[in-house]
Amino acid sequence: MTNTACCKVGLLVDEYDLDSSEATDDIDDQLVSRWLGTGRQSAVGYRTLTEWFNKRLLRQAYERAGRTTINARIDGDYEALTDDGIEKMEVLDELAAEGVDGEAVLDDMISWSTMRNHLKECLGASKEQQQADTDWERESIEIARERSTAKVKEALKSFKSKGRIEDEQDIEVDVRIQLCCSECPSRVPLDVALNRNYVCPDHRSVAPEEAERSVELMGNANDSFHWSTSVHHRQEPSFGL
Repeated sequence: MTNTACCKVGLLVDEYDLDSSEATDDIDDQLVSRWLGTGRQSAVGYRTLTEWFNKRLLRQAYERAGRTTINARIDGDYEALTDDGIEKMEVLDELAAEGVDGEAVLDDMISWSTMRNHLKECLGASKEQQQADTDWERESIEIARERSTAKVKEALKSFKSKGRIEDEQDIEVDVRIQLCCSECPSRVPLDVALNRNYVCPDHRSVAPEEAERSVELMGNANDSFHWSTSVHHRQEPSFGL
Protein backbone atom coordinates (compact mmCIF):
# COMPACT_ATOMS: atom_id res chain seq x y z
CA MET A 1 0.00 0.00 0.00
CA THR A 2 2.92 2.30 0.74
CA ASN A 3 6.64 2.27 1.34
CA THR A 4 6.92 0.31 4.60
CA ALA A 5 9.94 2.33 5.82
CA CYS A 6 7.83 5.47 6.29
CA CYS A 7 7.89 5.73 10.11
CA LYS A 8 8.41 3.49 13.15
CA VAL A 9 5.49 1.31 12.08
CA GLY A 10 6.98 0.84 8.63
CA LEU A 11 10.41 0.08 10.05
CA LEU A 12 8.94 -2.54 12.36
CA VAL A 13 7.01 -4.16 9.51
CA ASP A 14 10.34 -4.63 7.72
CA GLU A 15 12.33 -5.63 10.81
CA TYR A 16 9.82 -8.25 11.95
CA ASP A 17 8.89 -9.24 8.40
CA LEU A 18 5.20 -8.88 9.25
CA ASP A 19 3.98 -8.83 5.66
CA SER A 20 5.40 -12.27 4.95
CA SER A 21 3.58 -13.70 7.97
CA GLU A 22 0.23 -12.89 6.41
CA ALA A 23 -1.20 -14.97 3.57
CA THR A 24 -3.72 -12.33 2.46
CA ASP A 25 -3.51 -8.53 2.52
CA ASP A 26 -0.33 -6.77 3.58
CA ILE A 27 -0.16 -5.31 7.06
CA ASP A 28 -0.99 -1.74 5.98
CA ASP A 29 -4.13 -2.88 4.17
CA GLN A 30 -5.19 -4.75 7.30
CA LEU A 31 -4.57 -1.74 9.53
CA VAL A 32 -6.71 0.53 7.36
CA SER A 33 -9.44 -2.11 6.98
CA ARG A 34 -9.67 -2.63 10.73
CA TRP A 35 -9.65 1.10 11.43
CA LEU A 36 -12.38 1.90 8.91
CA GLY A 37 -14.36 -1.29 9.44
CA THR A 38 -14.42 -2.28 5.76
CA GLY A 39 -15.36 -5.71 4.48
CA ARG A 40 -16.25 -8.00 7.34
CA GLN A 41 -14.21 -5.99 9.84
CA SER A 42 -15.76 -3.96 12.65
CA ALA A 43 -14.28 -0.47 12.97
CA VAL A 44 -11.88 -0.11 15.90
CA GLY A 45 -10.09 2.81 17.53
CA TYR A 46 -6.39 3.63 17.63
CA ARG A 47 -5.70 1.87 20.93
CA THR A 48 -7.37 -1.38 19.93
CA LEU A 49 -5.51 -1.31 16.63
CA THR A 50 -2.24 -0.55 18.42
CA GLU A 51 -2.69 -3.55 20.69
CA TRP A 52 -3.38 -5.76 17.67
CA PHE A 53 -0.19 -4.54 15.97
CA ASN A 54 1.96 -4.94 19.09
CA LYS A 55 0.72 -8.48 19.56
CA ARG A 56 1.76 -9.17 15.97
CA LEU A 57 5.30 -8.10 16.94
CA LEU A 58 5.27 -10.33 20.00
CA ARG A 59 3.95 -13.29 18.03
CA GLN A 60 6.64 -12.89 15.38
CA ALA A 61 9.37 -12.67 18.04
CA TYR A 62 8.03 -15.88 19.57
CA GLU A 63 7.93 -17.65 16.21
CA ARG A 64 11.56 -16.78 15.55
CA ALA A 65 12.55 -18.23 18.93
CA GLY A 66 10.40 -21.33 18.51
CA ARG A 67 8.14 -20.30 21.40
CA THR A 68 4.44 -21.24 21.54
CA THR A 69 2.27 -18.68 19.76
CA ILE A 70 -1.25 -19.73 20.72
CA ASN A 71 -3.58 -16.80 21.30
CA ALA A 72 -3.93 -17.44 25.04
CA ARG A 73 -0.14 -17.28 25.47
CA ILE A 74 0.20 -14.11 23.41
CA ASP A 75 -2.69 -12.38 25.19
CA GLY A 76 -1.48 -13.37 28.65
CA ASP A 77 2.15 -12.41 28.06
CA TYR A 78 1.19 -9.12 26.40
CA GLU A 79 -1.00 -8.20 29.37
CA ALA A 80 1.83 -8.99 31.78
CA LEU A 81 4.52 -7.20 29.74
CA THR A 82 2.50 -4.00 29.42
CA ASP A 83 1.79 -3.91 33.14
CA ASP A 84 4.20 -3.00 35.95
CA GLY A 85 3.39 -5.96 38.18
CA ILE A 86 5.53 -8.86 39.33
CA GLU A 87 4.30 -10.98 36.42
CA LYS A 88 6.12 -8.68 34.00
CA MET A 89 9.50 -9.60 35.45
CA GLU A 90 8.55 -13.26 35.50
CA VAL A 91 7.63 -13.20 31.81
CA LEU A 92 10.82 -11.29 30.93
CA ASP A 93 12.89 -13.92 32.75
CA GLU A 94 11.07 -16.72 30.92
CA LEU A 95 11.65 -15.01 27.57
CA ALA A 96 15.33 -14.47 28.27
CA ALA A 97 15.71 -18.16 29.12
CA GLU A 98 14.17 -19.03 25.75
CA GLY A 99 16.25 -16.60 23.71
CA VAL A 100 13.73 -13.76 23.38
CA ASP A 101 14.85 -10.23 24.27
CA GLY A 102 11.64 -9.12 25.93
CA GLU A 103 12.93 -5.66 26.76
CA ALA A 104 13.81 -5.05 23.12
CA VAL A 105 10.35 -6.16 21.99
CA LEU A 106 8.79 -3.83 24.55
CA ASP A 107 10.87 -0.94 23.24
CA ASP A 108 9.71 -1.74 19.72
CA MET A 109 6.02 -1.69 20.64
CA ILE A 110 4.28 1.44 19.43
CA SER A 111 1.91 3.92 21.08
CA TRP A 112 -1.58 4.76 19.86
CA SER A 113 -0.37 8.19 18.69
CA THR A 114 2.24 6.51 16.49
CA MET A 115 -0.51 4.33 15.02
CA ARG A 116 -2.68 7.39 14.40
CA ASN A 117 0.13 9.20 12.58
CA HIS A 118 0.89 6.12 10.48
CA LEU A 119 -2.73 5.78 9.38
CA LYS A 120 -3.27 9.44 8.64
CA GLU A 121 0.13 10.73 7.53
CA CYS A 122 1.83 7.69 6.00
CA LEU A 123 -1.17 5.86 4.57
CA GLY A 124 -3.40 8.88 3.94
CA ALA A 125 -6.39 7.10 5.47
CA SER A 126 -9.31 9.06 6.89
CA LYS A 127 -12.72 8.44 8.40
CA GLU A 128 -15.90 10.34 7.77
CA GLN A 129 -16.23 13.38 10.02
CA GLN A 130 -19.14 11.88 11.92
CA GLN A 131 -17.06 8.86 12.84
CA ALA A 132 -14.10 10.99 13.84
CA ASP A 133 -16.26 13.17 16.08
CA THR A 134 -17.37 10.23 18.19
CA ASP A 135 -14.15 8.24 18.00
CA TRP A 136 -12.76 9.46 21.34
CA GLU A 137 -15.90 8.54 23.24
CA ARG A 138 -15.92 4.98 21.94
CA GLU A 139 -12.17 4.68 22.53
CA SER A 140 -12.60 5.86 26.14
CA ILE A 141 -15.30 3.24 26.69
CA GLU A 142 -13.15 0.58 25.05
CA ILE A 143 -10.22 1.49 27.32
CA ALA A 144 -12.45 1.21 30.40
CA ARG A 145 -13.77 -2.15 29.19
CA GLU A 146 -10.26 -3.47 28.56
CA ARG A 147 -9.08 -2.35 32.00
CA SER A 148 -12.07 -4.01 33.63
CA THR A 149 -11.36 -7.19 31.69
CA ALA A 150 -7.74 -7.14 32.90
CA LYS A 151 -8.85 -6.68 36.52
CA VAL A 152 -11.32 -9.56 36.27
CA LYS A 153 -8.64 -11.80 34.74
CA GLU A 154 -6.30 -10.88 37.58
CA ALA A 155 -8.96 -11.80 40.14
CA LEU A 156 -9.65 -15.08 38.32
CA LYS A 157 -5.97 -16.03 38.55
CA SER A 158 -6.18 -15.50 42.29
CA PHE A 159 -9.34 -17.59 42.50
CA LYS A 160 -7.60 -20.38 40.58
CA SER A 161 -4.58 -20.29 42.89
CA LYS A 162 -6.96 -20.61 45.88
CA GLY A 163 -8.81 -23.50 44.30
CA ARG A 164 -12.05 -21.53 43.94
CA ILE A 165 -12.08 -22.23 40.17
CA GLU A 166 -10.60 -25.20 38.32
CA ASP A 167 -7.18 -24.20 37.04
CA GLU A 168 -7.46 -26.50 34.03
CA GLN A 169 -10.65 -24.87 32.78
CA ASP A 170 -10.18 -22.43 29.87
CA ILE A 171 -12.15 -19.30 30.82
CA GLU A 172 -12.84 -16.25 28.67
CA VAL A 173 -13.83 -12.92 30.24
CA ASP A 174 -16.44 -10.88 28.38
CA VAL A 175 -17.12 -7.45 29.88
CA ARG A 176 -20.07 -5.62 28.35
CA ILE A 177 -21.31 -2.12 28.99
CA GLN A 178 -24.90 -1.55 30.08
CA LEU A 179 -26.70 1.71 30.83
CA CYS A 180 -29.18 1.85 33.72
CA CYS A 181 -32.20 4.08 34.16
CA SER A 182 -31.97 6.26 37.28
CA GLU A 183 -35.74 6.02 37.83
CA CYS A 184 -36.34 2.27 37.50
CA PRO A 185 -34.46 -1.06 37.18
CA SER A 186 -34.40 -0.90 33.36
CA ARG A 187 -31.01 -1.46 31.74
CA VAL A 188 -29.90 -1.89 28.13
CA PRO A 189 -26.63 -2.54 26.29
CA LEU A 190 -24.78 0.62 25.32
CA ASP A 191 -25.15 0.00 21.57
CA VAL A 192 -28.94 -0.28 21.93
CA ALA A 193 -29.13 3.02 23.81
CA LEU A 194 -27.00 4.75 21.18
CA ASN A 195 -29.08 3.34 18.32
CA ARG A 196 -32.39 4.54 19.72
CA ASN A 197 -31.05 7.63 21.58
CA TYR A 198 -32.48 6.75 24.99
CA VAL A 199 -32.11 4.20 27.77
CA CYS A 200 -35.59 3.75 29.23
CA PRO A 201 -38.77 4.28 27.16
CA ASP A 202 -40.80 5.07 30.29
CA HIS A 203 -38.51 7.81 31.63
CA ARG A 204 -37.05 9.39 28.52
CA SER A 205 -37.24 13.09 27.70
CA VAL A 206 -39.38 13.58 24.58
CA ALA A 207 -40.75 16.50 22.61
CA PRO A 208 -44.52 17.25 23.09
CA GLU A 209 -45.46 15.89 19.66
CA GLU A 210 -43.46 12.73 20.24
CA ALA A 211 -45.07 12.31 23.65
CA GLU A 212 -48.50 12.36 21.99
CA ARG A 213 -47.38 9.67 19.58
CA SER A 214 -46.08 7.52 22.44
CA VAL A 215 -49.43 7.78 24.25
CA GLU A 216 -51.22 6.51 21.16
CA LEU A 217 -48.80 3.63 20.76
CA MET A 218 -49.23 2.59 24.39
CA GLY A 219 -52.99 2.22 24.14
CA ASN A 220 -52.84 -1.40 25.28
CA ALA A 221 -50.34 -3.88 26.74
CA ASN A 222 -49.37 -5.44 23.44
CA ASP A 223 -48.70 -2.08 21.76
CA SER A 224 -46.62 -0.97 24.73
CA PHE A 225 -44.44 -4.08 24.51
CA HIS A 226 -43.74 -3.80 20.79
CA TRP A 227 -43.03 -0.06 20.97
CA SER A 228 -40.51 -0.33 23.79
CA THR A 229 -38.58 -3.10 22.06
CA SER A 230 -38.44 -1.63 18.58
CA VAL A 231 -34.66 -2.19 18.48
CA HIS A 232 -34.03 -5.91 18.63
CA HIS A 233 -30.92 -6.90 20.54
CA ARG A 234 -29.99 -10.06 22.37
CA GLN A 235 -29.37 -8.94 25.94
CA GLU A 236 -26.90 -11.00 27.93
CA PRO A 237 -25.63 -10.85 31.53
CA SER A 238 -22.84 -8.33 31.84
CA PHE A 239 -21.00 -6.05 34.17
CA GLY A 240 -22.90 -2.79 34.57
CA LEU A 241 -20.09 -0.22 34.19
